[in-house]
Amino acid sequence: MTTSGPPIMASSPASEGITAHSAEARQEEILARARTAGRVAVTELAPAFEVSVETIRRDLKVLADRGVVERVYGGAVALESGSFETSLEFRAGHDVDEKHRIARAATQHRHGAETIYIDEGTMPQFLAEEMFGGGPATIITPSLPVATRLAADPQLTVIVLGGRVRTITRGVVDQWAIRMLEDLVIDLAFIGANGISREQGLTTQDPSVAAVKRTAIQRSRRRIFFGAHTKFGASSLCRFADVRDFELLITGTELSATDARRFGALGPKVVRA
Repeated sequence: MTTSGPPIMASSPASEGITAHSAEARQEEILARARTAGRVAVTELAPAFEVSVETIRRDLKVLADRGVVERVYGGAVALESGSFETSLEFRAGHDVDEKHRIARAATQHRHGAETIYIDEGTMPQFLAEEMFGGGPATIITPSLPVATRLAADPQLTVIVLGGRVRTITRGVVDQWAIRMLEDLVIDLAFIGANGISREQGLTTQDPSVAAVKRTAIQRSRRRIFFGAHTKFGASSLCRFADVRDFELLITGTELSATDARRFGALGPKVVRA
């Protein structure tokens, strides 16, 4: 007489699914999801990959240590890199309170400038809101959203650079924009970046954007960098300026006092708003 135990079920590729991923493959997939959605949640990733919450938290720590995501409450957000740039819509909804504080602080350092360059990107849109109704000036910008907002202010003259419009930021780039800038003398430039580090200076992902920023800096008497604390210590593909090219770096109180002192040692004053 023979006895038989429980039947042994052979696993199929379909039943294995994403649970068959190695840790490295799972982390790559998590990063891809973060870059697509902007943000990922631990409570959604764990059941999706059929692993524990603790495993996902370890994965996110690995990705954060690599500098490709930032840990936030309940999950992580994708950080920009040399090959990845977040959308304008995602940036506009991230670190909102900090960006409002930075924009308000930036307007306090106009110091009588009559011709003002406002860069492309998300922070410049926050600055445009703060500058609206703030008195007469000539605004030069490659940003279509900034130009649209400030054109409604009757006290402002708005000059939009010409050229190719980048879909991701709706900013104008290429030789037409550079040629226009080369004929201008600008009192003050508010410049953003994808990253600012003591070693690499100011960087951005797209070489055409870097070229416009570089020219704006060259044509401006005063230069102010303004950006969220997450930009500090980060670097992207194309370098366009040194930290010492700026009189002022404006960011949020989220940047540590220690890091602020380290950047200030390179020359500019650091304001934590």
